Amino acid sequence: MPDLNDATRGRILYGGDYNPEQWPESVWHDDIRLMRRAGVTTVTLGVFSWARLEPRPGARDFGWLDRVMDLLHDGGIEVCLATPTASPPPWMGSRHPETLPRDETGSVVWYGSRNQFCASSPLYRDYALRITEDLADRYGGHPALRMWHVGNEYGTHCWCDETARDFRRWLRARYGGLDALNEAWGTAFWSQRYDSWEEIIPPRRAQYMINPGQGLDFRRFTSDALLECFTAERDALAARTPRIPVTTNFMPLFIGQDGWAWAAEEDVVSVDLYPDPKDPHAAAYGAMVQDLTRSQAGGPWILMEQAAGPVNWRGVNHPKPDGLMRLWSLQAVARGADGICFFQWRQSRQGSEKFHSGMVPHAGEHSRTVARVRRLGAELRELAPVTGSDVPARAAILHDWHSWWATVQDGRPSSRVPYEGLLRAWHRALWERNLTTDFAHPHADLTDYALVAVPQLYLLTDEALDNLVAYVRGGSTLVCGFFTGVADEDDRVRPGGVDRRLRELLGIRTFHEWWPLDEGETLDAEGAWLGRFHGTGWSEDLEPSTAEPVARVKGGELDGRPAVTRHAYGAGTAWYVSTLPEPAALRTLLARAAEEAGLAPVLAGLPEGVEAVRRGPYLFLLNHGRTPAVVPLPSPRTDLLTGRAHHTGVRLDRFAVMVLAPPESPRPTPHAKGQAPCDEPPERSS
Repeated sequence: MPDLNDATRGRILYGGDYNPEQWPESVWHDDIRLMRRAGVTTVTLGVFSWARLEPRPGARDFGWLDRVMDLLHDGGIEVCLATPTASPPPWMGSRHPETLPRDETGSVVWYGSRNQFCASSPLYRDYALRITEDLADRYGGHPALRMWHVGNEYGTHCWCDETARDFRRWLRARYGGLDALNEAWGTAFWSQRYDSWEEIIPPRRAQYMINPGQGLDFRRFTSDALLECFTAERDALAARTPRIPVTTNFMPLFIGQDGWAWAAEEDVVSVDLYPDPKDPHAAAYGAMVQDLTRSQAGGPWILMEQAAGPVNWRGVNHPKPDGLMRLWSLQAVARGADGICFFQWRQSRQGSEKFHSGMVPHAGEHSRTVARVRRLGAELRELAPVTGSDVPARAAILHDWHSWWATVQDGRPSSRVPYEGLLRAWHRALWERNLTTDFAHPHADLTDYALVAVPQLYLLTDEALDNLVAYVRGGSTLVCGFFTGVADEDDRVRPGGVDRRLRELLGIRTFHEWWPLDEGETLDAEGAWLGRFHGTGWSEDLEPSTAEPVARVKGGELDGRPAVTRHAYGAGTAWYVSTLPEPAALRTLLARAAEEAGLAPVLAGLPEGVEAVRRGPYLFLLNHGRTPAVVPLPSPRTDLLTGRAHHTGVRLDRFAVMVLAPPESPRPTPHAKGQAPCDEPPERSS
């Protein structure tokens, strides 16, 4: 099976979405010239070109694409050729309105934007497969072709009658018979028992709350239906071009797709990432998405889209200060990316995204943006030695889309504890301690990790629970967050409110009641080494059996109840955290658990805002702060970007990056001005 190495060929891919159909052909030659100057290696072509390629049903207009492909090849630019199926042409919705999606109320979601298709529509799937096959037949042997890109940001939903038929097909395959479905959905409640498959519909708008089993399965079905669209196109491409890898771009931590299942079907895993330059925690968010994507890929991955400057879809769209685009790009390389790409190459003059930045902005080739793009392209050439290398991590966060889907349904104790927010908080706490972290599925082999964190997994299967028990019993450390292990895979509450195996693992006799907190409400707690801290979002009335209370609630109805516990189990240790501690306390707690598990930061003594990541033999240092910082080095290192040696420490300016190689590594040829050595005794910059 082809993989990312077949596309990279020992270099970092660099480029972006290229949409030449938006421009007269006179601009195309200028694009190639500018791409070559910028060091662009690869462009993604044709993502939204279906109406141009098939202007009417069955017609084909490939002439313009032939010319673009040839121009790119002549210019030394390789192509990630897209199937254009994310955005059907207007003629499809006009002539075949049954291909259009419907919302929960039954209203048609009309064409005029993008993603206007029903994933279950046989007619849509047929048209999509035909254009895919024709593209593969025509360009499968083109020398510019290096990778296939199927669709774009799969995320559409539909509740139409065709979807209902497909949903019933999916349910038959899952349950076999109606008795099993009724049992799984708990249809004895509210007189919802189904006597015929034809009675079952998608969870459309109803008088009150929908059946949670039905809602959970519909999310599963929707992810699978979209995946069927992807795999149909992938298989058509693979049959014609078996040596060309296939990808599709994920949205970052998107709730609509089971990312573990999707990643298993891709040759190359890629993601789009757009942190807000004004977000003070944007670097931590970026690191989380990058770690998740690397974990889905099981190795190197591609940053398929990012912005060279501002986006256009926030209420206020902020540009990136000088150095930030480079910093975030190299952060992705540090965390496993072998491709750095943008949306898009040339900023549009028309359409909905004309104020979304491009590598070539409206200001043209003499703009600051183009200068930054060229500098980044030159530096990525110097970083070719890092391609294919691993990012070692001995800590992992467990994440499962099925549990996420179950958590967000109505009728829960609280709707004010967002699952994604918990993931961000726990990952950020580890990131700020410079503990490189993978993500893992609850069924995954965890034996290589010394520390596993579970911010929240409301839904856990029997297999997952047994996996956690064996992991801790074998001598490792688990840190478990609140409202975990409550339900099984059918969203059925476990006997005792929390599964018996997990209660025994945690050393907790009874979870008497959940006490969710209102927005703005806090829980006061205190522990011997944790000190006084606040918790938000959640609290619990729990009774330990053999667990040691590490911190207790101070005041209020739960005064004296454990807030954090620690329990020796087998040869390992299981911690339980019944609230969301404030950031400093969560950092301290996870750092203590990591230390006891034998984990150490990538680099000790780092100033605030400096990130250290190891990738292969290379040490990446990234200063996310807005002031210079001095970083101590335990041994001499050489900057891969400049060839300069650093002995006891380095000075990093605002948004600066160094990629330090061991002294015995080959010296690159300096190409750009870099940071000066700093061999005075390191100290924290003010």
